Amino acid sequence: MMDIEQKSVNAIRILAADMVQKANSGHPGLPLGAADIAYTLWAKHMNHNPKNPDWMNRDRFVLSGGHGSALLYALLHLFGYGLSVDDLKQFRQLDSLTPGHPEYGHTAGVEATTGPLGAGMAMAVGMAMAEAHLAEIFNQENYSVIDHYTYVLGGDGCMMEGISSEAFSLAGTLGLSKLIVCYDANKITIEGSTDIAFSEDVGKRMEAFGFQVLEVQDANQIEQVDQALQKAKAETNKPSFLILHTKIGYGSLQQGKASAHGEPLGVQSIQALKENFLWENQEAFFVPENIYEHYVQLQKKGEEKEKEWNSLFFAYQEKFPDLKNLWDCYFEKNADIAQQLQADEDFWLYENKDQATRNLSGAVLQKLKDKFPNLIGGAADLAPSTKTYLQNEGDFSKENYAGRNLHFGVRELAMTAIGNGLLLHGGLKAFVSTFFVFSDYVKPMARLAALMNLPLIFVFTHDSIGVGEDGPTHEPIEQLAMLRATPNLFAFRPADARETAAAWCYAISSTSAPTALVLTRQNLPQLEGSGQEALKGGYILQDSLKKTPDVILMGSGSEVSLLVEAKSRLRESQIDARVVSMPCLDLFAQQDKDYQEKVLPKVVRKRVAVEALSSFGWGEYVGLDGKCIAMQSFGASGPANLLFEKFGFTVENIVETVKSLD
Repeated sequence: MMDIEQKSVNAIRILAADMVQKANSGHPGLPLGAADIAYTLWAKHMNHNPKNPDWMNRDRFVLSGGHGSALLYALLHLFGYGLSVDDLKQFRQLDSLTPGHPEYGHTAGVEATTGPLGAGMAMAVGMAMAEAHLAEIFNQENYSVIDHYTYVLGGDGCMMEGISSEAFSLAGTLGLSKLIVCYDANKITIEGSTDIAFSEDVGKRMEAFGFQVLEVQDANQIEQVDQALQKAKAETNKPSFLILHTKIGYGSLQQGKASAHGEPLGVQSIQALKENFLWENQEAFFVPENIYEHYVQLQKKGEEKEKEWNSLFFAYQEKFPDLKNLWDCYFEKNADIAQQLQADEDFWLYENKDQATRNLSGAVLQKLKDKFPNLIGGAADLAPSTKTYLQNEGDFSKENYAGRNLHFGVRELAMTAIGNGLLLHGGLKAFVSTFFVFSDYVKPMARLAALMNLPLIFVFTHDSIGVGEDGPTHEPIEQLAMLRATPNLFAFRPADARETAAAWCYAISSTSAPTALVLTRQNLPQLEGSGQEALKGGYILQDSLKKTPDVILMGSGSEVSLLVEAKSRLRESQIDARVVSMPCLDLFAQQDKDYQEKVLPKVVRKRVAVEALSSFGWGEYVGLDGKCIAMQSFGASGPANLLFEKFGFTVENIVETVKSLD
């Protein structure tokens, strides 16, 4: 007779299969094959409390193979996270709590938005890094208030994607022993057997990265999976990688076939599945009451774990009041950050000399790291160039998890996903950095940050053809348009010190969107009239003498100083210009219509926008009668000043362009 645990595993399978079948869309193969792994994790190893999904010291579980979302939704339903049977019946339907791929912030118990394969693996590395850092900051002898594991489940596709190798190489280097990777090795992808494109020894690869590698020959056996997880948790010097051999579509007529991956099983196969598992009822979404009762008992274990932690934390607060105050600084949201920074005179004071905005950003960062002890971050091997090294704060390493400077290596894609993971864990503010042209490597995970409403901060330097001698491979052209086209991502390209401070003010105070700072390599002058109005995204830097200007000059970054000079030159020709600095088009677009009309009155149709990047995105503000001076090609190799002249970014060209307007 089948025991209650195996019946409970099969309940996961049945619910997942029924979800996909009812939706006539989805991926039943992973849930059927990996149900034993998931149950063993959630029931026997993870500390989690469904009544408080946000308990800080819970173990984290990331489903990197997000296409198998039916597995996660079945778990969340059975473990009491608030998903009803009706929610399961709405799988993949509009506005449901059970979308096609798990979405963070949308469904209780979902720790990360996953779908792009491998992303969850890298985000889990970020979560494990956050746990290690916070444990080093807060834990005291006999008071381990931060002490949990990060588990991530993915498959062959996750292991093929390069992001996994980038992230795992770093995880091994850092010795993140509380990271446990569960590899659902079923050797099947959409096109068939993995042998056609994936023949390496994955275990040896992971050993080379510095992981403990454990192998389970039959991961459809709870006992074998349980023993492997115990060994993984016993390892305290390196992360663990479990190779768990499963059969895709386990128990169905499609078992072991590629068709099990992403197609509904069909009525006949669902019937056979339930018969194979001796299910007592063919009714869709039926689960026997004794199985629900079993899951209720498992839930109580999680409640008890949190109660134990709450008692420990209460004693911790009493014994270490200074650390409790620091804890509040890390974990309690401060809605007044922007106001505090705006009122801080020192935050806005900088030398009145020509400086690169990357250097100015570095100066702002040194001020911020003292105000926000939970600010942590680093660069893709470029901190000396991006000016993102936090002075006197130490390097995060296997020997020093308390360090606040993260060294990601030359791994921009994983860097960004890890940044997401740091924020998903909670308690930290995070930034990542690289040259702007390499935002192409960053983009997929920046998109996920925007989708998850994560306030990750991007520091992008070497922002235009101003890169100079490195040439077109390192000179961004279309990248700013790419960021501006991304919903819920705010890209700032500041023109001087005070605009750079404004960009950081916005970024550090954001709670629901990532911010990108796009910064120059070359020195720029400090501009009269710049300041906190940059927090509106666009503002009148220098106005015309007349109430209604003859022409509006607008731009961002290094080109704004050219506009200021052009304004003076145009005055000599009796043309009265207004200069509008537009450091963040996305933020300006969110201002009320009255403010937008005040800055860019519709009656003024003569407009010129200047930006040493693609013109894409400026049409809305230039209009049919205006013109845009921008890059229409890739850049070139040579001194920056000569490149600006070659491509028309000169005061003379701006003046002539204004005069050419009808």
